[in-house]
Amino acid sequence: MRRLGTTAAVLLLTGAGLLGTAGAAGAATVPTSATAPTGAAGPAGPGQACSTSWGSTNKTVTGAYAEPLRNIRTGRNACYDRMVFDIGGAQDGRVGYHVGYVDAFHQDGSGERIPVGGGAILQIYVTAPSYDPSTGEQSYAGEAGKPLPGVDLSGYRTFRDTRFGASFEGQTQIGLGVRARLPFRVTQSGDRLIVDVAHTW
Repeated sequence: MRRLGTTAAVLLLTGAGLLGTAGAAGAATVPTSATAPTGAAGPAGPGQACSTSWGSTNKTVTGAYAEPLRNIRTGRNACYDRMVFDIGGAQDGRVGYHVGYVDAFHQDGSGERIPVGGGAILQIYVTAPSYDPSTGEQSYAGEAGKPLPGVDLSGYRTFRDTRFGASFEGQTQIGLGVRARLPFRVTQSGDRLIVDVAHTW
């Protein structure tokens, strides 16, 4: 079982480009705005620059808030690909997370290796269990070792694969296969935790 680090790094989301909420849990792939916000990353349209200043080192925020995970969805932007974690009731609290590149994706708890496609693996821990802690009822239908339900990455420039790891000790673990070890950022907006991975350095 891996333990998360405790260093805190709060990153603010700048500009526009947030995803709207999905109409249903199954509708997990959602387009983003075609125009990249200031401070975005990756190639953009004519006359538009994309920052690559996010870096690719681990990003961690310690948060005790642990509301259930409701959905995971993705979207595309001119500068980056985006993954959004919808967390019920998280508007009033800081969501904890640990996001970083790993050489191999091992299921939290069991240590079993789960293959993830792509040139690099971004491991994402979110302090939101995939079940309701008060009832034990499943709130997100992820299955260990399987792709995320409803997420279709066809046509994405950076995202290549998704795998559900585990929901263990109040946190959910996701493996995100990407094209290479590219810059990424993590931000929170209301009840959404957002992971953006740039198209290029």
